[in-house]
Amino acid sequence: MRHRPEYKVVIMGGGGVGKSALTVRFIHQIFVSAYDPTIEDSYRRNLNVDGITVALEVLDTAGTEQFMSLSSLYVRSGDGFLLVFSLTLLDSVAELHTIWEQIQRIKETTHGTAAAARGGGAGARAGAMGEKLERPRVPVVLVGNKLDLQHERQVGREVAVNLSRSWGGVPYYETSARKEINVAAIFEDVVRQMIKADAFASSGSNSSSRRSSRTGASGAGGGAGGGAGRKRRCTLL
Repeated sequence: MRHRPEYKVVIMGGGGVGKSALTVRFIHQIFVSAYDPTIEDSYRRNLNVDGITVALEVLDTAGTEQFMSLSSLYVRSGDGFLLVFSLTLLDSVAELHTIWEQIQRIKETTHGTAAAARGGGAGARAGAMGEKLERPRVPVVLVGNKLDLQHERQVGREVAVNLSRSWGGVPYYETSARKEINVAAIFEDVVRQMIKADAFASSGSNSSSRRSSRTGASGAGGGAGGGAGRKRRCTLL
């Protein structure tokens, strides 16, 4: 039986931006208008993306200031990240800068380790399909939520697009948990990025193994084979 890849997506952002509403809409296909402030909730769901079924754990994190000290733990545990702000609150965009910097700092040296450990699951299949593999960035999607509240909108699209570009061109979506706009799309996008990260890690691991095997074979040939082929000198006394 083929192993099903497992990934953890962490949803991060300030308080009240709709992280829990997006999570509940994705997991249970319902909209929750009133929700107690979250400390941490974890959900599981299988998701098929481009013919690959993955086991997805979704971690809905605290956004209130007193719990932001936990964010480094969230970052270390995550494979991919949805960074959410509210289109109705300009200050919620600024709150993401610290989270972004933290993700880059923590994941800079560890990104790919977990993917390599998962082995050739989704990554090997993606590589087998002939995709060109480039070193992927940490899987991140920027999300502007509450698109349905147009009359309260404070954040113009150009603000978010510029932020996306400053972060290296991370994908940006505008969503509505209430109207179910782009909710599935943001999860599918981050899963694609995680699969790509797996493909890169698997490719690098396999290449190293092949190089090691060739080196070992060459050494063995130079030893036993080379010794058998050398001529011995005989000195006549």
